[in-house]
Amino acid sequence: MNAKLADRIATFTFYLIAIIIVLILSSLLGYVLYHGIPKLSWHFISSPPQIFKAGGGVGPQLFNSFYLLVLTMLITVPISLGAGIYMAEYAKKNVFTDFIRTMIEVLSSLPSIVVGLFGFLFFVIYMGWGFSILSGSLALAVFNLPLMVRVVEESIRNIPRQQREAGLALGVSRWETMTTIILPAALPGIITGIVLASGRVFGEAAALIYTAGMSTPNLDFTNWNPFSPTSPLNPMRPAETLAVHIWKINGEGIMPDARAVSDGAAALLLLAILVFNLGARWIGRLVHKKMTSS
Repeated sequence: MNAKLADRIATFTFYLIAIIIVLILSSLLGYVLYHGIPKLSWHFISSPPQIFKAGGGVGPQLFNSFYLLVLTMLITVPISLGAGIYMAEYAKKNVFTDFIRTMIEVLSSLPSIVVGLFGFLFFVIYMGWGFSILSGSLALAVFNLPLMVRVVEESIRNIPRQQREAGLALGVSRWETMTTIILPAALPGIITGIVLASGRVFGEAAALIYTAGMSTPNLDFTNWNPFSPTSPLNPMRPAETLAVHIWKINGEGIMPDARAVSDGAAALLLLAILVFNLGARWIGRLVHKKMTSS
């Protein structure tokens, strides 16, 4: 077999694999959206669920998903940025840093159920916070930190060394070089990591079952006092997310339209992830353009 024929066969094989993957993903998404979009309506999106009768919605669950996402990323992003910058720019290569990187890789491969059980034992029981949004967001932060630290570290390491040397040659301090030259250049990769981590938060169920709980109290969306038990902003209340709600309905739902509610919630979850991903990338491009003046 000559080289040209081998190259054509390899190219055809790669294209075939890509087409198969796209078809599988498209069929899965198409199936979920085809069955779920007809169920979507403003009443379904904004109303609370029903336990025994038909016609319930997923309003509190949708809000809980976004609220948990925001709290988790507020915890995860600053810590991962600091850790990633330290590992990429300041940490010396020795046994200790190699051990840290090994531990990060081990933590990033932990099953979500293990993280959920850890969160249940530490945040729910030991800290005494019970099933709450705070317990869930901290457990998800533990779940996402290894991924985000590696993404930040690799994004910074991929910036050419000449950019660092150019900043230092102009008399700029190392920290100013990092904040004004390196981070803006690494921002697209960091934004990608944030989007991936956010998708994991939105779609996570196992870890939240043991930390945020499988119920939501009656919420008063006119009460924005975070210390009130009925306030949606209260971080110490239990919070059933969309992913947990879908799992719960398929496992123990007794309402007459359980299948329709499950299909609608699944479609809404996919659309919410899509909107968030597109929005995060759009904001990331705007920030990158502003910081780099390009």
